[in-house]
Amino acid sequence: MTSSPIPDRSLPPAAGSGATARTALVRVRVFDGERLTAPATVVIDGALIGTETAGARVIDAAGAVLLPGLIDAHIHLRDRDTLRELAGWGVTTALDMATWPTQLLASLRNATGLTDIRGCGLPAIGPAGPHATIMRLPEEAIVTTPAQAQAFVAARVAEGADYIKIVLEAPGQGGPDQPVIDALVAAARTHAKMVIAHAARYGAFTLAVQAGVDMITHVPLDQPPAAADIAQMRAARQIAIPTLTMGETMTAARGIPFDAALRSVTALHQAGVPILAGTDANPGPGPFAVAHGESLHRELELLVEAGLSATEALRAATALPARYFGLTDRGAVAPGLRADLLLIDGDPTLDIRATRTIRRIWCGGVEQTPTAA
Repeated sequence: MTSSPIPDRSLPPAAGSGATARTALVRVRVFDGERLTAPATVVIDGALIGTETAGARVIDAAGAVLLPGLIDAHIHLRDRDTLRELAGWGVTTALDMATWPTQLLASLRNATGLTDIRGCGLPAIGPAGPHATIMRLPEEAIVTTPAQAQAFVAARVAEGADYIKIVLEAPGQGGPDQPVIDALVAAARTHAKMVIAHAARYGAFTLAVQAGVDMITHVPLDQPPAAADIAQMRAARQIAIPTLTMGETMTAARGIPFDAALRSVTALHQAGVPILAGTDANPGPGPFAVAHGESLHRELELLVEAGLSATEALRAATALPARYFGLTDRGAVAPGLRADLLLIDGDPTLDIRATRTIRRIWCGGVEQTPTAA
C-alpha cells in the first residue's frame, strides 16, 4: 500500500481483455485498524497484497473504503455452498466450531478463491446435555472421565483439529463435570492447542472461567456473568466470542428477553475483555438456523448496540480474531498479507451498517460476486 494517490494514467491496464494476476485499486481509502487513510493505491498480486504496479489491471475505487476480509469466529459448516455464502458477504475466513465427519471438514479446507476455514472437528460434550440428547452428536464426542478426556484430545489432534472445543452446561445439566473439563484443558495444553468453551448459561460461563479456557463462545442468556468472573477473565486474558446474532435468534424463538446477552457484552467490554465477532451461523434445520455471511454484518451492528465503537466492532471481525487465532497472514491490509479484501461504500467507522454496501470482494486474490450486489 502506498501513502499517496497515484494517477490512473501511471497504471495502464495490461494488454488484452482478460483479467491479469495483478490488480491495482487506486484512490481507495483503507481501514488501517484505527481509522480510514487518505486515498491510496493497493495492489493485489496473485493471492497476496503486493507493491508492484507495473502491468496491473486498474480499478478506480473513487474514494470507496477497503477493509480486510471479515473473519467470523464461530460458524458451523455444511458443504461447499457454505463457503460460497460466506464469501459472498465478504467473510473470507471462518472458524468452524463443530463439523463431522473428519472427511467433510478436510474437504472444505484450502478451497482456492473461497472462504478459508479452521476447525475443531467434534466437540467434547457431557452425557446428558442438549448436544447429547437433542443434537445427537456421535457417541465419541461424549467424555465422562479424565482418561477419556486425554484420548479425546489426542484423537482430535490426530485428525488435524486447529483447536479443541468443549460444550459446557450449567452444573447438574448433563455437561462435563469439573475434573473432566480440567483434564480436557490440560490435554489440549500438552498438544499446544487452544481451548474454546461453549457456555450459554450463567453457571456454564462460570465453569468456563474457572477452567481457564482460552476463549468462551456465547454469553449467558439468563443473566450477565458475575463481576468476579469478568475480573478473572480479564486477569487470565481470556477471550469472549458473544455470538449475539444467535442469542437474538434464540431469544426470539423462545419468547424471552434478549437484554441479558447485550448487558453481558457491555460488561465484558467495559472491563477490557477482548471481544471477537462470531455468529454461530448454521444451516439448521430448526428455529435456530442463522444465515452464513449476512449474519456477521448483523453481529457487528449488535456489538455496537452493546457499547463497542464502530471501529472496535470492525477490529473484532478483522485484526483481533487474526491475532488470537494465530492467523498472522491476514486481518489487515498490508503488503505480504493474504489478499482477503472487501471494498464498500460509506464510512463504517461512522456507521457500521456501511459494511453491507459491498462493491467487490477478494478471497486470496480471487474476486467474488457480492451476494448483496
